[in-house]
Order: sequence, then C-alpha cells, then structure tokens
Amino acid sequence: MPLLAIDHVQLAMPAGQEAAARRFYQGLLGLAETPKPPALAARGGCWFEQGSVRVHLGVEAEFKPARKAHPAFLVDDLANLTRRLQEAGVAAIEDEALPGYERCYVADPFGNRIELMQRL
Repeated sequence: MPLLAIDHVQLAMPAGQEAAARRFYQGLLGLAETPKPPALAARGGCWFEQGSVRVHLGVEAEFKPARKAHPAFLVDDLANLTRRLQEAGVAAIEDEALPGYERCYVADPFGNRIELMQRL
C-alpha cells in the first residue's frame, strides 16, 4: 500500500504561545487558522492551512525547538516573502542551492526550523 500524501505537519510549541503562532503562521506566512476539534482544543496549540498545506502546532510540556528536522514549504515569491519576514524581525538564512530551487531557512517564534523554497 503506497503512501498517498502528507496530510499535515505537526510542530511543537510552548504552552500559552498561540498568539505568537498566529502572528507568524497566519500573519506572516499567510496560512488561515482552522478550528481544532473540540476534543483537542483543550490541549492548546493551533492549526493552520492553505490549500493542501496543513500545519498543526501542538503544545509540548518540555518544549525543545526542532533545529534540524523541518518542513519545507514551496512558495511562489521567495524574495517578497523573505523581505516581509525580515521586516518583521525574522532572520532568513540562505543555504546552498538545490538544482531547480532557490531556498532559505527561517525560524518560527519558538525556534523551529522552516525551509522556504521557490522553483526556478
């Protein structure tokens, strides 16, 4: 049975930081917040999606940011997105080119690594 797709990416966050998650994932990356099911909402965290991109942020009691493991999001205008992030105080770190892509890394408000990629 082959895998069909990735349904969502789960990232960890510290408790009580939902507003910071909304500012980054909704305000800067442009993902819409989607309600968590009532049974899960009490745990904290928040969910975001845009088209087939789904990111779930869940509260982790002994939170440690993912500095190596990361999601990679395809974007259609890396230069403008990077500029918007930098204007908001988010550092963008360029990495070696991959054939056919321009890319950089940023950290979400909790230090989780996020790769942003644009097809050339």
